[in-house]
Amino acid sequence: MMDIRKTLSQSLAIKVILSTVLLSLGVISLVGSALNSRLSDGLRSSAFNSALSESKFTFFDAEYKLAISRDSTTEARKKILADIVVNATTQVVKEARREIIFLKVPANTNKKVSYEMASARIKSSSIPADLRKRVVSGTKIENSYAQAKENSGVSRQVLIVGKKVNIPSGGQYEMYIVFSLENQTATLALIRNSLLFTGFGLIFLIGLITWLVVRQVVRPVRDAARIATQFTLGDFSQRMKIESQDEMATLANSYNEMAQSIEQQITRLENLSRVQQRFVSDVSHELRTPLTTLRMASEVIYNQRTSFDPLVARSSELLAAQIDRFERLLEDLLEVSRFDAEVAVLEPVDFDVVALVQKCVKDFELGDIDTESGIRVLCEVGKVNIQADVRRVERIMRNLLSNALDHADGQQVIVTIVATDSDVGIAVRDFGSGLDESSLIRVFDRFWRADPSRARVRGGTGLGLSIALEDARLHNGELDAWGRPGLGAQFVLTLPRKAGESIEGRPIKAAPKDFHEENFYL
Repeated sequence: MMDIRKTLSQSLAIKVILSTVLLSLGVISLVGSALNSRLSDGLRSSAFNSALSESKFTFFDAEYKLAISRDSTTEARKKILADIVVNATTQVVKEARREIIFLKVPANTNKKVSYEMASARIKSSSIPADLRKRVVSGTKIENSYAQAKENSGVSRQVLIVGKKVNIPSGGQYEMYIVFSLENQTATLALIRNSLLFTGFGLIFLIGLITWLVVRQVVRPVRDAARIATQFTLGDFSQRMKIESQDEMATLANSYNEMAQSIEQQITRLENLSRVQQRFVSDVSHELRTPLTTLRMASEVIYNQRTSFDPLVARSSELLAAQIDRFERLLEDLLEVSRFDAEVAVLEPVDFDVVALVQKCVKDFELGDIDTESGIRVLCEVGKVNIQADVRRVERIMRNLLSNALDHADGQQVIVTIVATDSDVGIAVRDFGSGLDESSLIRVFDRFWRADPSRARVRGGTGLGLSIALEDARLHNGELDAWGRPGLGAQFVLTLPRKAGESIEGRPIKAAPKDFHEENFYL
């Protein structure tokens, strides 16, 4: 059942053909049923009128012959009745056989002689009691449909027409003419079968025609989907064939123009990207040589700062700090250029991530962990071994810790580590000014800073979080951010415990446990 639903949901041609066939089946069923009903009614009405006309003549002939047999003997009258039965019974091959039955009226007390007789095939008990009651109580011709039983035991549908007649010296009798409906039944069966086979034939032809029409429409759509798939895989030379001048040709022409325009734009953007990458890489490398000279000169000046004037000494300190910042910026730009060029590679090794986090925390520690400021590490286990690039994981943690300390506003920073059999989650939580929704959207953008005035003492380059995200995704992991104004922020790093695998879940949710959404909006 699921395979059928999947096939229907993925194939437009099958859905259109199936819908057309089902709708055609419904329409043909209604029309065929109405037509069969009209033909059946017409055929039965014609047979009924014909039977009544023949019955009137037969009753009149029988009454006339019985009336002129008033002076005949009983045997002669019985012979007349027998002749009536024989003459009224049809013996023609192409016409259905009729049967004649004479029954004594229940009120007839004449026991001297009985004129009851019937054709050899039909049993007298086949006459319905209701019809006999109507015939006995009236003088008109009565009729009824019934299921007659033959002497052989076979039952068949018949029309019985009856009337009360008077036999001289015999009293009143019931005369019944039984008309077989075999021909009408066979004709109706032939009509039903013809309508049925015609309906199935029409449905097959409609389905075939629909398939041919849909094929003309769906084939260009499938070609467009195939070409679009190859286009997304990087084959920009694919185009749709134009073989006509109809609407599909217009679609193909528009599609080809769009593909050509996209190809040109992609080529242009690729060229710009290559130029940008080369520019960043070349500038970064070219700046390293003068930066090395500046570093050596600044170290000489910085080491001699105690012998300088206080203003000059302060200038030397600022020079050394800014050169350090400039060097970090160059390193970040080089790393960004590697990511853009897709040449960044992992060098996975086995290591204890808890020990790595504690090492990074120790490097950033500003005070006692028991006071309001500082960094506290929460981990349920003492050791969590993972296989990853230790240099990149350490860089992620340093970026997260540095960012948390920059925005903690002197409050404590909490690092939480949770591990499962397949994943490990590391959350860095601060209780500073926090982030609003617009900031959360751009927090991982390059060169974006939450404080555009750059007035913070620990202001960064705006590349740390973007590089951290790239490092996390290089491990098939993820870096999630959460924040609320005045409630701080939390960054959650999720990594697979084995290099090359994908994360199966989030051991730590982006929103911290101490935050409740419903209380925030009260």
